[in-house]
Amino acid sequence: MRSAARRIKRDAVALWFAYRHPGTPLAVKALCVFVVGYALSPIDLIPDFIPVLGYVDDVLLLPGLILLAIRLLPSSVVSECRKQAEEWIAQKREKPTSYWGACLVVAIWLAVAYACWRWYAE
Repeated sequence: MRSAARRIKRDAVALWFAYRHPGTPLAVKALCVFVVGYALSPIDLIPDFIPVLGYVDDVLLLPGLILLAIRLLPSSVVSECRKQAEEWIAQKREKPTSYWGACLVVAIWLAVAYACWRWYAE
C-alpha cells in the first residue's frame, strides 16, 4: 500500500511537470491541470468526515484520474516527467499544494449549493 501511495504521489507531481512539457497534447494538458489541481488541493471534493463517501475520492477517483492521464501521455513524456518528479520530491521533501485546485473545489461546491437552492426554491 505504501509503495502504491508513493507512486500516486510521484505521478501526481509528474502530471504537474507533464502539463508544462511541450510534447503533451492539448487535451491531455487540460486533464493534467484538472487532476493536479484536485490532487494537490488542500480541500477534498467529498470531505473526509462523510462516512464511506469521504474516502471514495482518495481511494478511487483520484488514482483513477491519475492513471487515465498517465495512460494518455506519450511514454517518453511520462518517463521524463516521472524522473523530474522523483528529483523534485527528493529535493523538496514535501507535497506541493495547489490553491487554484482549492478554488476549483470551492467553486464546484458553490455551484452544487446554488443548483440545490434553485431546485428547492421552485
